[in-house]
Amino acid sequence: MSTICGANCDNCGFKDSCKGCVETCGMPFGGKCIAAEYIKAGGKEAYHEFKIKLISEINGLLDNLGIADTEALYELPGSFVNLEYALDNGTSVKFLDDKRIYLGCQIEFEEMGVCYGVVADTNFILVCSYSMNGSDPELLMYKKR
Repeated sequence: MSTICGANCDNCGFKDSCKGCVETCGMPFGGKCIAAEYIKAGGKEAYHEFKIKLISEINGLLDNLGIADTEALYELPGSFVNLEYALDNGTSVKFLDDKRIYLGCQIEFEEMGVCYGVVADTNFILVCSYSMNGSDPELLMYKKR
């Protein structure tokens, strides 16, 4: 399997369900990949610069929420980060596409038993909290970019 972004797929937990980045023109799970889109349009350097700017934007939002900054974002399949959030009216909703690949990270506070998750692409930034085992997700912020 070969990649557009240069990622090493050997240790990826999703490699059995992935159809390959180069082989699918940047859509290994059937949806768009933010890394492949950026690299195909402007090269790896443009993608790297985009990630640096996005991290800075995210850290500004995290600071406003009282959450520790992140130093990195990782390409993550939507199926891995697409949590279901309970709404006030009793229904639940997912905001992401399981087939896409987003940029994201997890900020753990093990002593408090909580994690903060960040998921982003070119159009939005989502910040949520959840327990260490991934249960009880709560949407803290969804911001259009």
